[in-house]
Amino acid sequence: MGLDRLAALHGVATSYSPSADVTVSVPDDTVVAVLAALGVGATTPEAVRESLAAAESSARSRLLPPTLVVWTGEPLPAALTALPPGTTLEIALEDPGSAPPPRMRIPADRPDPAVSLRGTDGGRADPVDAVADRVGAEGAGDGRGAPAVPAWWTGPPLGVHRLAVRAPGGRSATGTLVVAPPRAPRPPARSHGFLVQLYSLLSARSWGMGDLGDLADLAAWSGRTLGAGFVQVNPLHAAVPGRPTDPSPYRPSSRRFPDPVHLHIESVPEYGHVTDRATLDDLRQDAATLGDTVLNKGALIDRDAVWDLKRQALELVWQVPLTPGRRAAYCDFLAGQGQALEDHALWCALAEVHGPDWHSWPAGLRDPRSKETARARGELLDRVDFHCRLAWLTDGQLAAAQRAALDAGMAVGIVHDLAVGVHPGGADAWAQQDAFAHGMSVGAPPDAFNARGQDWGLPPWRPDVLAASGYAPYRGLLRGLLAHAGALRIDHVMGLFRLWWVPEGRPPTEGTYVTHDAEAMLAVLVLEAHRAGAVVMGEDLGTVEPGVRETLARRGVLGTSVLWFERDWAGTGRPLAPEEWREDCLATVTTHDLPSTAARLTGDHVTLRHRLGLLTRPLDQELTEDAADTAEWLGYLARLGLLPEGEGDEEGAVRAVHRFLLRTPARMTGVWLPDALGDRRPQNLPGTWDQYPNWRLPVADAEGHPVTLEELAAAPRLHRLMEVFRPREDRPETGPEPGPETHPHAHP
Repeated sequence: MGLDRLAALHGVATSYSPSADVTVSVPDDTVVAVLAALGVGATTPEAVRESLAAAESSARSRLLPPTLVVWTGEPLPAALTALPPGTTLEIALEDPGSAPPPRMRIPADRPDPAVSLRGTDGGRADPVDAVADRVGAEGAGDGRGAPAVPAWWTGPPLGVHRLAVRAPGGRSATGTLVVAPPRAPRPPARSHGFLVQLYSLLSARSWGMGDLGDLADLAAWSGRTLGAGFVQVNPLHAAVPGRPTDPSPYRPSSRRFPDPVHLHIESVPEYGHVTDRATLDDLRQDAATLGDTVLNKGALIDRDAVWDLKRQALELVWQVPLTPGRRAAYCDFLAGQGQALEDHALWCALAEVHGPDWHSWPAGLRDPRSKETARARGELLDRVDFHCRLAWLTDGQLAAAQRAALDAGMAVGIVHDLAVGVHPGGADAWAQQDAFAHGMSVGAPPDAFNARGQDWGLPPWRPDVLAASGYAPYRGLLRGLLAHAGALRIDHVMGLFRLWWVPEGRPPTEGTYVTHDAEAMLAVLVLEAHRAGAVVMGEDLGTVEPGVRETLARRGVLGTSVLWFERDWAGTGRPLAPEEWREDCLATVTTHDLPSTAARLTGDHVTLRHRLGLLTRPLDQELTEDAADTAEWLGYLARLGLLPEGEGDEEGAVRAVHRFLLRTPARMTGVWLPDALGDRRPQNLPGTWDQYPNWRLPVADAEGHPVTLEELAAAPRLHRLMEVFRPREDRPETGPEPGPETHPHAHP
């Protein structure tokens, strides 16, 4: 009982429910290990008693939780309204120059209300319940729907501030105060756009993989020619260098800084002033050969080979002196990024000397603040500057891609992707060691699709350290990603509420959930999105805790709805009618982790998994079930009048499922770019490592032949699909249209 209580106080689950009628107990050893990673001793009964006494004493004496959230236009949090009469409050503003620091005093004659503090303890209580309590309280106040705000409250501006309170009798406390707008920005209009893994989209000028120049070109073309409102790409985070480099964009070295492998070399202003033209020409020729092997000779995308060529070219570019204006811009960038960029660049420089896993470095260098690291910083000053320069150049091309998208008339522009975590040996894990839970990895519990659970090999952030820092690492991460984004997709958005932690050396089945202060995480996200004017969407597929989707929707975070999964699971189990889909979502037919639409329609994805030994049931049984599922959907589409091409037309069926998406109220509709060409190969096949070329395939046509960006722009099949999205007045007459028009920019 003591261990359960201690775990609950620190947000560690001692049981979980994979389904409504099932509860699974977490092993005590797991709970003890997770508590240890949070700095809480629980290895013996005596240690449990001591830790529990300390935690309960702290809770009783605490005037404030670590973090308070004030949503503008909504009631104040209970922890503020429950402060004793006569308490003074002082707020140190995030931006001291924006306004004088508010100072308030709760009147001494105010009645002291008995207000429950459930769910306000920095995330230690159930985060979904806590946010639901706040949402349910909205509207309480003057009887006309306006929230009540005490007369003594002087609302500070939006931001993340420090709050200090002093109660009568000398008791005092400090905490973080997040003041956020009630919702993230909404998409300006219903829109459609492409989803693409950037590395897979090569143009004739690419150096062996897609780059930021290709992204800008895709956005400019699709916005102007097809009326697209956005382009969503995979995470462009900095990868862990090495041979071979892990090609997965979801296991980066740093989420804070982008990877310079995505640079379009010729667009760097200093490129034209390199004096060693012969070497540059040789590198360009090698790059052309590398691209040719991918596009015409069946080779896989080789990120290491691409980076080797680009790094040599960038070394030459780096030697070109910056003009005064460019130098001033670079200095501004360095000042704006501060210590975070310096640490990242130093890690990159040290990795060149000692290898890409900081755990194997000399002992003194494993600490980013040691005297040995400070000495190395001076010795490697030139290499640190090189990597800072690359970050600046990449940031500039990210900005150029978003400008190209907006100039092309896109309502949103580039949608960037935030991975759920970072590589344990990478730059972020080295520079922010105190913020990560050592000996832990993020994953997923067992479910109907994976009885063994999942271990993603990504260390989690410590919720307590995040709260104590005022969420500084999280805020810096969001600001960097949102700087040049029209929208941000958050992978496994449920992680804002809780994450499945797996102790090192244990199977994923022996993990447990650890909660975050969901309200604080959401408030910071909404605040930064508001400042950037960016839309936020979350990948909320799979097992989702009750109440999470509703809370995300309340705060303006769009969900993700994939056609094949949208069924009436609580009733008939049949395909969900289009009018019953949620409005606040990105609606797609497939994703990078799922079969392409052509592969699903033909059953190719089942035979592929059979060849790789991934099926748990006989092939005939899998094929029969899969065919029945597909046939049910196609029959439903036909009854809706969305399949005029009839049965047996694969390309027509691809158009039909997209016509269906336009019948839904979804604010954003995404087209998986390979679907526009009939590509049958998945970009990633979960459950495989070296059995399948994950993250290394170029976009191809129905026959598996790679297609360049230039060829894609002229592909008849792509244009036939995108006719589905054209407004009626812009479409050629082709006979009567099936069904009523329900999409403002398209007709089914």
